[in-house]
Amino acid sequence: MPTAQEARNKATFRRLHDAVRTGDLEAVSKAIDEAVAPDLVFHAPVPAGVTGGQALKRVWEVLLRAFPDLRVEIEDEIAEGDKVVFRNTVTGTHLGEYQGLEATGRAVRYSEIFILRFADDRVAEIWGVVDVLAQMRQLGTAPGGPS
Repeated sequence: MPTAQEARNKATFRRLHDAVRTGDLEAVSKAIDEAVAPDLVFHAPVPAGVTGGQALKRVWEVLLRAFPDLRVEIEDEIAEGDKVVFRNTVTGTHLGEYQGLEATGRAVRYSEIFILRFADDRVAEIWGVVDVLAQMRQLGTAPGGPS
């Protein structure tokens, strides 16, 4: 049986996820403001020059501009103590600039796993592992992908 804290943490994570599912950058930004601590510590590559909640907003801005039909499907979600862990499958079509690569029109499908640590009912820390190699292969920028 999950504790009250674990249930609140999962609910906060779900609000963020639901905002992402809209594909609306304004909704994502608002959800981040509500659910993420301003001094968020992000243990994953983020755009240079930004930190905290602003870094997370920038990540979603880049992704949603590059893949406007981006879908994040939760495969597993586990809450224990002050952490929520989730494993996702991400799909989308490359229709905008992404990491210096102009739109290719190619579909991508890749996996990711994130751990969120909560403090005072807000996301305080994030660790992430994204299968960037699979993503880059599908976009044709890494060996083993389409030519």
